[in-house]
Amino acid sequence: MLSLGAGVQSSALYLMAGRGVFGAIPDVAVFADTQWEPENVYVWLDKLEAAGRNAPNYIPIARITRGSLRDAVFRNENSTGQRFASIPRFTLAADGSKGMGRRQCTHEFKIAPIRAYTRGLMGYAKGKRVKKHGAEVWIGISTDEAVRAKPARDAWQTNRWPLIELGYSREDCLAWMADNYPELGVPPKSACIGCPFHSDAHWADMRANDPVSWAEAVAADKAIRNQPKTNTEQFAHATRVPLDRVTFREAANAQHFNNECEGMCGV
Repeated sequence: MLSLGAGVQSSALYLMAGRGVFGAIPDVAVFADTQWEPENVYVWLDKLEAAGRNAPNYIPIARITRGSLRDAVFRNENSTGQRFASIPRFTLAADGSKGMGRRQCTHEFKIAPIRAYTRGLMGYAKGKRVKKHGAEVWIGISTDEAVRAKPARDAWQTNRWPLIELGYSREDCLAWMADNYPELGVPPKSACIGCPFHSDAHWADMRANDPVSWAEAVAADKAIRNQPKTNTEQFAHATRVPLDRVTFREAANAQHFNNECEGMCGV
C-alpha cells in the first residue's frame, strides 16, 4: 500500500511506482481526506489519478475519510454537546503565558482511517489481532526530511521509504516529474486550510491567490478564539494575533517545505 498525501514527494512516489521504478507495485494508494484541503489539492489529485491510469502499472487511488475536519473545528461544544477534534492552536492565557494546544486531528482524520483501511485490506475486523508484518506501507519521505522516517507503530505493518532508498530529495522529485510528466506541473501544497503549521509564505500566498481558502481560514481562526471550558485565547498563527491582522514574513519562511502535511503530519 502507498500512503498518498498528494504533495510533492508522495505524488512523485505514486507516479514512479506506476512506472515500475521500484520493481514491486503497491496494490493501492490511499488518500485520507479531511475534507478541508484547498480546492487545488483535489484538482491535483484528479490529475494525478488520470496520469496513473495511463502508466504501465495502474495503482488505484482509494479516497477514504473520517468526515469533515472543518465541521469538527467549527462545531460549538456548548450548543451541540458533541466533542470536537482538537487542532494544535497557539494559546495565550490572561496572565500572558503562551502554549500550544493538543493535536488530535492528525490521528483522528489521517492515521486512524488509514490504519483501519489497511486492516480491512488484510481482512481483519476491528479488535481482531493481525499477523505480524502483514502489510508493507510505502511512504513518500525524501532524503532531506529523512528524520521523519520512523518504524510503524503496529507490529503487523512494515514501513518503507522508496525515495530515500533511491537517494531522492524533494528537488529530485520535482525534477523527475518535470522530465516525465511535464503536463502536470507542480503539485500544490497538501495541508488543511486552517492548519497552524503553515509558513508565513504559505499564508501570504493563500491571502493573495486563494481568497476562498483565505476567508475560510480567517473564519476558522475567529471560531477557535474562545473555546468552551478554557481560560485562554487560541489562534491559528504563532504571533497570537488574529489571522487577518498578521504581518507575514514571506521571505523568512519561503523554504519551509517540511511544514507540508503530505498526509503524514503525525509520522
